Amino acid sequence: MAANLSPDYLEAEREYKAAATPAERIAALERMLATIPKHKGTEKLQADIKHKLSEARKEGQKKGGAARATPFYQVEKEGAGQVALIGPPNSGKSQLVAAVTHAHPEIAEFPFTTRFPTPGMMTYRNVQIQLVDLPPLSPDFTEPWMPQVLRRADASVLVVDPADPLVLDGIEFTLAFLDRARLAPPKLLVGNKIDLPGAGDAFAALADLYGGRFPTVPVSAAKGTNLDGFAEAVFESLGIVRVYTRAPGKPVDLTRPFVLKRGGTVEDAARLVHKDFAEHLKYARLYHVTSHHHDGLMVERTHLVEDEDILEFHI
Repeated sequence: MAANLSPDYLEAEREYKAAATPAERIAALERMLATIPKHKGTEKLQADIKHKLSEARKEGQKKGGAARATPFYQVEKEGAGQVALIGPPNSGKSQLVAAVTHAHPEIAEFPFTTRFPTPGMMTYRNVQIQLVDLPPLSPDFTEPWMPQVLRRADASVLVVDPADPLVLDGIEFTLAFLDRARLAPPKLLVGNKIDLPGAGDAFAALADLYGGRFPTVPVSAAKGTNLDGFAEAVFESLGIVRVYTRAPGKPVDLTRPFVLKRGGTVEDAARLVHKDFAEHLKYARLYHVTSHHHDGLMVERTHLVEDEDILEFHI
């Protein structure tokens, strides 16, 4: 089958041959990979470009020197929790972040599009959860600063393309990478691109294989399929509860909850409102969003709060 290479590809190839630095070679190779026709006749050429791209990235790291080879990236935490999205190349992490937040990570068909941490805020159940899109994890190339970002996150989510023939290799490499770096395993396995042919059956097989280790969720970021299910699973993975407060005799504002880790107490909730509340708290009256009891239950500062509790503090 003829390759039928486009003018854009041929121009990128000329740029690659004229490139004088690793950065120029990387840019040209990425453009070549993005513009090459995707069919059986170009499979060997695609593989060759991917190999050259991997070598160029490694060369760029070496040429940058030790200080530049491991840059420091710190994503300041915002919202109720920070969740890092990790996974093999072309799993659709960037498209998933774009689908559920207002962030605009770069999205393309070629691998290694994401080069830096890209945060975005996802709203679910009246709370903001920070998602961080990260570069892919691959035996060919993995950014050396990845562990430092993952170590600061509250949780990680593994995103894969179930229909990828190498999906099992990608999952096992990711889990081994986390283990070597002494990082916690992912809280959730997300099968993206579930709308593609064969992806449903492939995801079911993954769920059977890995369902005992962590929850599994199928989504399609491109079609918007089951994004609410993804958001709910991420929320549950953080182990958080929402607590509302009210002043005596006043209505409760159910749009602005305080967020605590599961296992938090009335005293912990009071401290979030104001440190004086925690210091001088005598007792609290406990209500619940779904409760029909109007008088409230008197509870002490050590009482464990649950999701959607309403607290009225008495000091």
